[in-house]
Amino acid sequence: MSNTLTLEYPESLPDTLHMTAPEFEREAKLSMAVKLYETGKLSSSQAAALVGMPRVHFLYELARYGVSPQQLEAGELARDLAHAEQALAGH
Repeated sequence: MSNTLTLEYPESLPDTLHMTAPEFEREAKLSMAVKLYETGKLSSSQAAALVGMPRVHFLYELARYGVSPQQLEAGELARDLAHAEQALAGH
């Protein structure tokens, strides 16, 4: 079972953005999925499913929004950097 989200917008908005109504609605849906992914509320697979596209395609779309496909928390990043420094020091 799925739910439906209805979003009202001015009839002129898609034209103002140089889009058709279906293009605008797809972009709005993608924008929401990207933000939910960026904030860690959805995985990339869940976000891709939300917009009805393959996960790989969703990951490519992230670049248009300036969002990294790798969502690391500060602690994870610090650990990765520490491991990299140790590896470099060993060589």
